[in-house]
Amino acid sequence: MPGASRLVVDLFSGGGGFGRGFELAGFRTAAAIDNYPPAAKTYKANFPHAVVVADDIKEVSGETILSLAGLLPGEVSVVIASPPCEPFTGANPNRRRDPLDRLYSDPAGQLFLHAIRIIGELKPDYFVIENVPGILEPPIRRSIQRELSRVGFSRVYFNELRAEDYGSPSRRLRVFVSNVRLRPRKRRGPTVWDALRDLPPPGSHWPPNHDYPSEVPRRHRRRLPRLRWGEALIYYTGANGRRLPNYIRLHPRQHAPTVMGTSRFIHPYEDRLLTVREQARLMGFPDYHVFLGSRDAQYNQVGEAVPPPLAKAIAEYLSALIGEG
Repeated sequence: MPGASRLVVDLFSGGGGFGRGFELAGFRTAAAIDNYPPAAKTYKANFPHAVVVADDIKEVSGETILSLAGLLPGEVSVVIASPPCEPFTGANPNRRRDPLDRLYSDPAGQLFLHAIRIIGELKPDYFVIENVPGILEPPIRRSIQRELSRVGFSRVYFNELRAEDYGSPSRRLRVFVSNVRLRPRKRRGPTVWDALRDLPPPGSHWPPNHDYPSEVPRRHRRRLPRLRWGEALIYYTGANGRRLPNYIRLHPRQHAPTVMGTSRFIHPYEDRLLTVREQARLMGFPDYHVFLGSRDAQYNQVGEAVPPPLAKAIAEYLSALIGEG
């Protein structure tokens, strides 16, 4: 039976979107792991109480995590994880053709298996692994179920949740693999302009990460004033030859498209790119959540995060289950 603990271990913690949502719901992050130096520094800056392990997860064990965080076996209530999605996403033109190769042969895909390994070693009351819908392909899904069963979790659920249904200003469909069916309370997210309208001009003292952005590439600049809401300046090729948009002019009265590390958006009313803070607003990050590293590193941390409002909704649902226990 789940205990009363609300301690979290955050695997592939990135810039802290998943962790931020859980902390907003009353959980406390005991430890986080990410081997990307800017992300590890960002996480520590935002969660100074957490032990942040800036190391390759393949070299880390559950026992090491417990020791570094000063925890005893059984004290971790929830493990959250966001292993890399690149091996599974249709936006990756180099995605391996065989679905099982994406999980077992691709070095980045194998990191999903290391998340499962550590979950098995920590034996939390609950786990939640976030990734793209590409993991729902039957061979991958069956393999994930089998691997989790091997480490002691016979009940595995693949929950498809849309961030905009849980308070996020941007659209994002993600799969959350867990040992309990997730039914968080829905709250429709605000529009783009709801999220951005009260920000001061770029370069203001507050909030952080709101510096003037880079300019649109010169070869596209002439078209910028004519770009309508919802239109894209450029397209690129993803997996299976799919044409995917970038440099989209945001529609102020709609949700933003999915924010990704490589995505850049055009302001709905100004002929410029969004700042890091503006993109963070579209993900639902509070303004006090800072991002460290180079400008590109900051954009990447924002785009690769779990939107905090969605994470908070999941955390509140699990908190209620823990309370019932």
